[in-house]
Amino acid sequence: MPLVLSALLCSQAAAETFEVHMRNRSATGAMTYEPEFLKLKPGDKIKFLASSNGHDAVSIPGMAPAGAKPFKGKINEEIEVSFDATGLYGVQCLPHYAMGMVMLVQVGDVPLSGLQVPAEVPERAQQRFKDIVSRASAPR
Repeated sequence: MPLVLSALLCSQAAAETFEVHMRNRSATGAMTYEPEFLKLKPGDKIKFLASSNGHDAVSIPGMAPAGAKPFKGKINEEIEVSFDATGLYGVQCLPHYAMGMVMLVQVGDVPLSGLQVPAEVPERAQQRFKDIVSRASAPR
């Protein structure tokens, strides 16, 4: 088997799929993704689960690495997304974005301090991103 094909198969076999629940309430508050933060390896996937009614998972414009494909799930439906490009990704629930329903995905070894939240992101979502980074950066 050619080396390139072998390496590709090994990287695909090592990819994991993580589940994220879209909820009306969780330990971190109302209108949340659970977990609200994940650190992935390139090629890992997230399956967004409609655990409560009225939610979706949508990429936030301007909050993804160059070359990342935007995604948009439908309300009350599961969506599985592959995160291939190294960087930081913002995810929103369109109906509850202004209420701060966002999530942060870190792919690869990029510093959380490099998170750039566009000015047009609603204030409560901006605060939630700050809280997520603070919790994710805290010693465990």
